Amino acid sequence: MKIDKTFIKKLQKQDKKTQKAFYQVVSAEMYGVCLRFASSNEDANDMLQEGFIRIFKFIRNYRGDGSFEGWVRKTIVNTAINYYNKEKKRGFNVDLEYVKKELVTDESAIEKLAFNELLDIIRELPVGYRKVFNLYIIEGYSHREIGELLGISENTSKSQLSRARLAIQKRLAEINRKENIGE
Repeated sequence: MKIDKTFIKKLQKQDKKTQKAFYQVVSAEMYGVCLRFASSNEDANDMLQEGFIRIFKFIRNYRGDGSFEGWVRKTIVNTAINYYNKEKKRGFNVDLEYVKKELVTDESAIEKLAFNELLDIIRELPVGYRKVFNLYIIEGYSHREIGELLGISENTSKSQLSRARLAIQKRLAEINRKENIGE
């Protein structure tokens, strides 16, 4: 299926058949985006549902500036972030200062990880770290953009990214140690 201007116009007219076809084409990829921000599959499903509600509600505002796919992805990312801001479900209280700065992980641990295992490691991050990590590393936002989006300073964004990286390195090192001793 081709998502062209005609298809987008049908979406803007709230054509149910077009909405269903659009959902079937892009929902799996957008679910992957939600999974990276969510703590559970249920949260990811909620984020995805809310995201598509927003897409269909505000599609008439899409003016054709930039790619449509980018607009959809940004809507899903913003929905995922708003999900936590609105629910205020989880705190951000893990102190990782004790983690050594020179922690080195064996590349073989990363190579052996399946997608789901890597996703689980990202999900283990505290919410604040996870949001910044996903926005910066996966989505390509700048620290300035992240700060504006999350209501934090640019330096806080940089700090949380650094701590997220350290936490991931620590977890990868644990996995590598377990594999090396045959657990």
